[in-house]
Amino acid sequence: MAETTIDAAAYTSEGTAQGRVALPPALFDGVVNMPVMHQAVKAFLANQRQGNAATKTRGRVVGGNRKPWKQKGTGRARQGSTRAPHWVGGGTVFGPQPRSYAQYVPRQVRALARKSALNARAREGAIVVVDPIELDVPKTARVAALIGQLGLTGRKVLILTSGVKTNLHLSARNLPTVHVMPYADVSTYHVLWSDVVVIEAPALGQELDTTAGPDEGGEESGETPVAAKSKRASAKKGASKRAAGKKTATKKTAAKKSASKKTAAKKPAAKKAAAKKAATKKTAAKKKPRGK
Repeated sequence: MAETTIDAAAYTSEGTAQGRVALPPALFDGVVNMPVMHQAVKAFLANQRQGNAATKTRGRVVGGNRKPWKQKGTGRARQGSTRAPHWVGGGTVFGPQPRSYAQYVPRQVRALARKSALNARAREGAIVVVDPIELDVPKTARVAALIGQLGLTGRKVLILTSGVKTNLHLSARNLPTVHVMPYADVSTYHVLWSDVVVIEAPALGQELDTTAGPDEGGEESGETPVAAKSKRASAKKGASKRAAGKKTATKKTAAKKSASKKTAAKKPAAKKAAAKKAATKKTAAKKKPRGK
């Protein structure tokens, strides 16, 4: 079976568009399993119940210990207690008692349900990838501005961070339509609750180029920002290699010129030395007396 590639809109932490980025095929394969999602959501909601609802049976209601009237002779029906279920103020029959509503779902089933929920949002185009959102102090206006820049005002937004970010959580806590939680803790219910899921890039194992805009990042050319960044890195590496090659060639040329200059300087000196030696021999021959 061929892998299905799903992409999502990419933005910086300030809300500037960066084109589109391919989602990891291992997490987003486009398969949506409805029965598994139903089971996971039902179990999640059941596990939220405290199970502390309780009613009093006839044995727990105060009073009613005395027989209201004698057994015979009154003409009325026999009664043993005023706290019987058919009496006003009496006990409740088969009422709720404290119990656990917990449902267990295997880990692999929960993982499949969460993956299916994310795939459902991805197929709807409701996945947004952003750079890490870093806040020094809690600031609700900053998160609200980011939601506005992404065009998600008025929609239920789930922000999934790459880790626990207390300042971001506190900043979005006062926004009723925004929920922040770590990507590792998200459940099927939270994904299906939201209209749009905003995921930080490191949570997906990717890094986006925050300096690239839509044109520079490759949106119009059909390239993802990650691919464009890799392409620029390769071009930069090739340029550095060419520069190093030119530098080496320049050094070799300079060395050759220097060697040729030294050789040219040595030749006249050698000629002069040879001429001087020949002149010395000639002079010595002239001064030598002739033999008798």
